[in-house]
Amino acid sequence: MERDTPQRRAIREALTRAGRPMSPAEVLDAGKALAAGLGIATVYRNLKLLTESGWLCPVDLPGETTRYEVSGKPHHHHFLCRECDRAFEVAEHCSGNHRFSAPSGFRVEAHEIVLYGVCATCTN
Repeated sequence: MERDTPQRRAIREALTRAGRPMSPAEVLDAGKALAAGLGIATVYRNLKLLTESGWLCPVDLPGETTRYEVSGKPHHHHFLCRECDRAFEVAEHCSGNHRFSAPSGFRVEAHEIVLYGVCATCTN
């Protein structure tokens, strides 16, 4: 990986503090408080580098902008708030005890579950 810069440190810190998947725009907003002058191009460049290095993992939610979370977590699912558009982890892990009805002759190899609704902050 390239050298460690104040901007990259700010991006890593923003993602670590959030503890949830963040969009590039959310990373920019949170990172600006930690590194003055942080721009969206720098965010995108560093998200790419941090993903390639394995530090970040992309979170693809149907019909949404890719979000990013810190790698190394066990398989888990996500909740997307329809009010504030923030994504959250549903649980620390997935029990894997889900039964799926695949067509005859098909083999299920993976799954992804996304819950949609209103987060606790937006409910209040």
